[in-house]
Amino acid sequence: MDDRRQFLYFSLKHDIEDVIVMCAATIRIGQLGRKPQPAVPVFSLYGEAGAVAPEFIHVEDIRSRSERYRWEISEHRHHGLFQFLLLVQGAADVALERRTRHVEAPCAIAVPSGATHAFRFAEGTQGYVLTIEEATLSRVQGGAAAHPAALLDAPALIDLSLSPDTADRLAALFAQIALEFHGGGAATGAVLQWLTSAALTIALRANEDLTRQSAGAGRDVAAFHRFRALVEIHLSEHWTTPRYAEALGMSESRLNRIARAAAGKSALEVVQDRLTLEARRRLIHVAGPVSSLAYELGFEDPAYFWRFFKRRTGMTPREFRRRHESGEAA
Repeated sequence: MDDRRQFLYFSLKHDIEDVIVMCAATIRIGQLGRKPQPAVPVFSLYGEAGAVAPEFIHVEDIRSRSERYRWEISEHRHHGLFQFLLLVQGAADVALERRTRHVEAPCAIAVPSGATHAFRFAEGTQGYVLTIEEATLSRVQGGAAAHPAALLDAPALIDLSLSPDTADRLAALFAQIALEFHGGGAATGAVLQWLTSAALTIALRANEDLTRQSAGAGRDVAAFHRFRALVEIHLSEHWTTPRYAEALGMSESRLNRIARAAAGKSALEVVQDRLTLEARRRLIHVAGPVSSLAYELGFEDPAYFWRFFKRRTGMTPREFRRRHESGEAA
């Protein structure tokens, strides 16, 4: 190897070695500077370590523990314990599996075993925290038909504001559970299990009802969007409500119910509002005789359009156009 090539070889070799050393140093510095993710603490009850006794059922009011921690319960989890919270008054920011939502009373919160959770309660929030050993919960619920899988398998937030009767029943049951827990006599364990079973069954029903209502509402919203799309396509054809309903594969009454839920008006009013809006737009932006616009909008006779527009806006098409041109029309 000649001197020039040898010089280039050693220069390149040393440069590469320097880069490798610098990269290695950077990696080591990065590793030293990286903070390890703290482990999520595991408690029996929040702030308390140790195992729980078999057939463990515990109830306390939200204030008793959260007030000690300035109404903020940091992220933690429980092994082998199911928790159920009932907010009677107040509000909270709830983090379940690190997804945070704001909830307001009345509502219920189900926290399965092992799920990470944290709470920031509004000061003065009232309610209950029920903690049950998982095996006991299975016995409390009895057969598979009564087993609250929807509450056991994943965290759940149950909005009870739309079901005040259910909220009142749960509040009364939790008050009885607390009374029995703190001052019960003979057969307290059996009574606690019976009351707990009743409370969780009612909560499960409420959760299932809300799920069905949500699914139904989603289908209705989709149906309303399909209806609006058909209106855009057939606006100038002046379809009747029964014809729209037939095209959507539903009854006229159901279409009207969906329209009222989504827009606060009947299906016919939705169509007429859209037709009126289109007429106003064309009177403003399209030059030409009113009679021509009437035919373009699907009216068989300009007089029909004249009456329709005046009934909907309080002025004739010509008056509307003149007021707009002079800056008077709203």
